Amino acid sequence: MDLESEAKVGFRPLYVQVREELKRHLSSGRWQPGAMLPSEHELARELNVSQGTVRKALDELAADRILVRRQGRGTFVAEFEESRILFQFFRLRPDSGERLFPVSRILDRSFGPATSKEAAALGLAAGEPVWRIARQRLHGPEVVLWETLTVPAARFDRFDEVEEIPNVYQLYSQRWGITVTSAAEQLRAVAADRTDAEALGCPFGMPLLRIERIAYDIRKTPVEYRDSRCLTDKMYYASDLT
Repeated sequence: MDLESEAKVGFRPLYVQVREELKRHLSSGRWQPGAMLPSEHELARELNVSQGTVRKALDELAADRILVRRQGRGTFVAEFEESRILFQFFRLRPDSGERLFPVSRILDRSFGPATSKEAAALGLAAGEPVWRIARQRLHGPEVVLWETLTVPAARFDRFDEVEEIPNVYQLYSQRWGITVTSAAEQLRAVAADRTDAEALGCPFGMPLLRIERIAYDIRKTPVEYRDSRCLTDKMYYASDLT
């Protein structure tokens, strides 16, 4: 692909075009998590741009934690680590200060047409097939939230064969080559309905924190819609503004 010639008529800086082209290759599965990318020289020759342009694009992808630069070794596709996911995607913190990675317990799984809300969140046509998994999350011995995860069936072949999900984003990456790089959340206060009370072991009507999340892959395509109901009598939602 001749990005140099495209830049003459395009409106985006050349390194941005290179960055997006590299994202396309990552999304297509050309380089799997943990794989080493070709050298800057090889990528520059392939894309017909300068090494400086490639370096700037790679630096941005590394800043977004999509790639990892290793001194003297090369550039690698990032892999999910428990500590990173705990810090980046699990925002509930215990009042006690003890931080444990939450354990998952599957309650139910189902397959069917997407609801209008799920379709809108995932960018699907109404009625397209989706997989759903309902699960509890435990901090130590205590259930702190329950949630339903919805993913497009077309991208998650044989999702029903998954028996355990200790680390769902790592599972997406390792089994389907789908790397979650960002998420958008909406928070609101709700009262526990009877389903919530049963799943959380809390009184009917108890105040809960509801978190609706859309997770996105490298290309900013939505890959998961998540609806969580959280107990906040011993936990709080933490957001670091930097």
